[in-house]
Amino acid sequence: MSKIILEFEKSILDLEQKIKELQENSSEVDTGSVIQQLEKKLNEAKKSLYTRLTPWQKVQIARHPERPYTLDYISLITKDFVELHGDRVYADDKAIVGGFAKLIGFGKGDGNSVMFIGHQKGRDTKSNLFRNFGMPQPSGYRKALRLMKIAEKFKKPIVTFLDTPGAYPGLEAEERGQAEAIARNIFEMSHLQVPIIVVIIGEGASGGALGIGVGDKMLMLENSWYSVISPESCSSILWRGWEYKEKAAEALKLTAPDLLRLKIIDKIIKEPFGGAHNSYEQTA
Repeated sequence: MSKIILEFEKSILDLEQKIKELQENSSEVDTGSVIQQLEKKLNEAKKSLYTRLTPWQKVQIARHPERPYTLDYISLITKDFVELHGDRVYADDKAIVGGFAKLIGFGKGDGNSVMFIGHQKGRDTKSNLFRNFGMPQPSGYRKALRLMKIAEKFKKPIVTFLDTPGAYPGLEAEERGQAEAIARNIFEMSHLQVPIIVVIIGEGASGGALGIGVGDKMLMLENSWYSVISPESCSSILWRGWEYKEKAAEALKLTAPDLLRLKIIDKIIKEPFGGAHNSYEQTA
């Protein structure tokens, strides 16, 4: 399991620790049969837990700090990635990354050039501040649109990875046209003359996700979420507090099975048991 344990995973952690303790003491006492029983119990507990996750538990997994991000996927499924920077208007927003790369591990598709664009979060406080916690400003959406236009010019397909808690809500972002930048991207993406595949890899929150989320096909990782608003914000608006976030997550129908049933997405991508953070390679 991951080093970071979510609240609802603690029962599994207790079993794993018991098994580890018994394995360490197995030279002194014959504990083979006990370990086997505990391992069987552990597998059953995992199966019961991860096949019956609530919407709120899936939101927690989607936010797991060890979950793979855009640059992780690019490094695992491509080679020769050339990151392109700047919006040619104001700045280079680090919350959105993008550039050309060649596919690997796709059979006949190996070596094909694709434009990858995605939200990028950080792993710790320093990198999260650098990436603005994956919340783009207008310059990020304008950079994304610039890269899309380049892809269209050279007739290259586009793949976008969605993973953001939302567009940056700060005063400076509003002053520089946050709403216009997102609206412009939605309009332009609907007219681009190259294929666009959208993949929701973690959090798909509000207009922050929609700004790079219009495509011909939309795929969604099993434990990701996609909604007009986060459960906490929904709870605070409807119930004047965050205490009802679990109820809000249920009502919003933000999980992959819900969105597939509503025909908002086209396909669900299965994750390794327990979440994408348990195996980057398998997920990629």
